[in-house]
Amino acid sequence: MGNNVHILFVDDEPEILSGLKGVLRSMRREWKMFFAENGQAALEILSDQPIDVIVADMRMPAMDGAELLKIVSEKYPHVVRIILSGQANEKAVLKAVRPSHQYLAKPCEPEKLKSVLKKVFNLRELLSDVKLRQLVSEITNLPSLPELYIALDELLRSDDVSIKEVSDIISKDVGMSIKILQLVNSAYFGIPRHVESAAQAVTMLGLNTIKAIVLSTGVFSQFDEKTIKQFSLHKIINHSMITGHYAKKIVSLEVNDQQQAGDALIAGMLHNIGKLIFADKMPDLYANSLSLAIGERMPDWQAEKEVFGTSHAEVGAYLVGQWGLQNNIVEAIAYHHFPSKLSHAHFNTLTAVHVASVLAHQNDSVDSQAGHHQIDDEYLGNLHLSDKLPMWQTSCQETFKKE
Repeated sequence: MGNNVHILFVDDEPEILSGLKGVLRSMRREWKMFFAENGQAALEILSDQPIDVIVADMRMPAMDGAELLKIVSEKYPHVVRIILSGQANEKAVLKAVRPSHQYLAKPCEPEKLKSVLKKVFNLRELLSDVKLRQLVSEITNLPSLPELYIALDELLRSDDVSIKEVSDIISKDVGMSIKILQLVNSAYFGIPRHVESAAQAVTMLGLNTIKAIVLSTGVFSQFDEKTIKQFSLHKIINHSMITGHYAKKIVSLEVNDQQQAGDALIAGMLHNIGKLIFADKMPDLYANSLSLAIGERMPDWQAEKEVFGTSHAEVGAYLVGQWGLQNNIVEAIAYHHFPSKLSHAHFNTLTAVHVASVLAHQNDSVDSQAGHHQIDDEYLGNLHLSDKLPMWQTSCQETFKKE
């Protein structure tokens, strides 16, 4: 990795920068680090150095962290942007929501900071194409179903609205759900617990905060109905929601762990978000990929690799990891087609999502891709879980009810 990794730290307090230099001294051989005491100095460094990640304090005179990262997002959109801050009021937080990828609480333990930065750089192993990494880094939101986006906007602008109504809409949309989960599971709003579902996140944030996030920050966007043959956002979201519920059910059958069940729900819901990225950001190439898959009767992921050099699984996992979601969710998204690529000795989130996705495809009578998705029998055999598959399949079919 070495000289290929460049990190810029920005803080107006010299002692903070000095402290960072000290605690990160052990990383000097792996990371090339730069330090700036204000936003203008940071921008000068950015104009002269190939910075990969910027870590900026929120509260700085003249130009605060949110303002700095907004400029960075516009001039250097490929740079991963992290806010490191102590207590901040809601107005300041809302300014940082859109231009930042992650928000870390200050003081931040050295090992926590190292872990976050290492995770950002390790994600490169998932997505080697520099242009695709840059494209994903530019993404601040994912497209939502037009009817849900419009319904939510109208609902939040009305005087008569309930938290349940808002929660119901957000929970039905993958793009909205991932953004809310990203925010609530980071330090943005200081919630001291792991939140496992979009509905729970909405309830914990509260109606006023949700209104402020949606109406003032632009973190949700309406899908532009581009003409892409054979692509249906409704179909993608429906499959993703079913996969999430299947995965959660499978976990509940195997382990008594509410957090793992919640992670499986999230990972299942998000396992195809790479397709949303392709459709929204590269519609022409994605149309070629879909045509290739249909014409050659090949799996969608294989056609994507022929066109993009990678598949929706790696692209989606890269985004989720960059936004700070847990490693087990990132892995489940990245390897849901080929779980054997990871060495696990026990049942885990990936196991549940892999099986759930295949069952969701196979249980859809009009799914043209169903025949291309098969359970990895060797993987389940190595985990001594092959005999569980019939029970999982029956239970999923009986318990999941489409809303």
